[in-house]
Amino acid sequence: MSKLFIVPTPIGNLKDMTERAIETLKEVDLIAAEDTRHTQQLLNVFDIKTKLISYHKFNEISRSEEIINEITVNNKNVAIVTDAGTPCISDPGYELVKAARENDVEVVGLAGASAVTIALSIAGIDTNEFSFYGFLPRKKGELQDSLKKIIKNPIKTFIIYESPKRIINLTQNIKEIMPNATLCIVKELTKLHEHAFYGSVDEVLNKLNNFDAVEKGEYVVVGYNNDYVEQDSSLNAAVSIYGILFDKIIQNDISLKEAVEKIVEEGIATKNEAYKASLQVKKFIENF
Repeated sequence: MSKLFIVPTPIGNLKDMTERAIETLKEVDLIAAEDTRHTQQLLNVFDIKTKLISYHKFNEISRSEEIINEITVNNKNVAIVTDAGTPCISDPGYELVKAARENDVEVVGLAGASAVTIALSIAGIDTNEFSFYGFLPRKKGELQDSLKKIIKNPIKTFIIYESPKRIINLTQNIKEIMPNATLCIVKELTKLHEHAFYGSVDEVLNKLNNFDAVEKGEYVVVGYNNDYVEQDSSLNAAVSIYGILFDKIIQNDISLKEAVEKIVEEGIATKNEAYKASLQVKKFIENF
């Protein structure tokens, strides 16, 4: 039986197109593309003559059936591409891959560009574990609900996609929900005007507000949630590590050092997080 190939394409720099990707797109019988006009321009650069068909979020289900039929009945090899990056990652592709698996079609993934991994690799933020959220809702209430879910996630590194027109609004909302977050916001990855904004959420918001070209290019937000959500049956409130340290000291009548040891033992924070928070708490106590 023929195969389905998942082919990443460059997110900006055309030199990131791999030899294997070019070879695959030349050899398959059909290429399913998110935007055929956009993909045609890419194919022209690499002299790829393979037939294109559209495959986007509005025709995913019906088109998936057609493509699976081409593979299983007509014995055609098919590749799927999106406008940029790896299919299925905040882009169309899932329905087709799911249908392929359900019909015992072999799915072959190629290595290539992905904004998620590129942004994470250059962010300077903990990469041991991370959660990817794609684009968050636009409406303020829904956006804040999504951010509150992030703050409750024990995996503290998070990745979000955002458009240039909404990047400042997103950062303002992150500041409101996660005031102690560390961020690295990157724009125009792999392109000529690639830029990164790193620091506390306050520092990054200030840099964005003072950046002339802030409303140009696509953004990836890599963040580290330094705030902790303690579930309270009556309040269900989000409490920062600082608040938890104060709570431990007061309720248990213990020293700051002992409070740090407790929140580390209980898995509320890592040693590094607890130590950093304790320095701020110590400073506040000394100046109180």
